[in-house]
Amino acid sequence: MLVFDLTKRQSFDHMARWLEELRGHADKNIVIMLIANKCDLAHLRAVPTEDAQEFAERENLFFMETSAMEATNVETAFMTILTEIYKIISKKTLVAIDDANPGSLKGTRINVVPGEEPDSAGASGSRCCR
Repeated sequence: MLVFDLTKRQSFDHMARWLEELRGHADKNIVIMLIANKCDLAHLRAVPTEDAQEFAERENLFFMETSAMEATNVETAFMTILTEIYKIISKKTLVAIDDANPGSLKGTRINVVPGEEPDSAGASGSRCCR
């Protein structure tokens, strides 16, 4: 999470440099969210929402405005990050399983002849008694 104080333009102006440093030292699959904190102080806002959204879109970041003081969107921000991390880890796990055992995630075709039902092993051939 890259957090800036939306009542202080200078904190937002540092985001590009901090993001560059973060990307230079972190895993390429890192999930990054831009957080504009102190949305409860809208009357002191120095960074328009549109500026932050535009930066987030340009840099392919998630974006959310929060208030730590009022607990606005704090839990939602963490849940969003955790959900995205889970999606990435799940994809990596599936790829690793498939790479280690090609075909392990592939289905098995079972041909069923009309009037016959599969036996306990899944093969057709034994007729069902009625």
